[in-house]
Amino acid sequence: MSAPYIALLVFEAILGVLMIILILLHAPKGDGMAGIGAAATVFSGKRGAEAGLDRLTWTIFGLFMLVCLILGFGFVK
Repeated sequence: MSAPYIALLVFEAILGVLMIILILLHAPKGDGMAGIGAAATVFSGKRGAEAGLDRLTWTIFGLFMLVCLILGFGFVK
């Protein structure tokens, strides 16, 4: 295994852990059983912090998938 391959593996592991942390930081979206009836409240937009967290999560996800494709197709050996 070469140094770039090992570096990408480490980077992928870091991105994976970071993605888990970011997903756990998101606010819960469901209302549970109250969401079935008329007690559910629907908000039209996201708040600033939630929108930023959402954007950061999608960016980390995109980088994670890019590294997965690079490693999976064997572009770096």
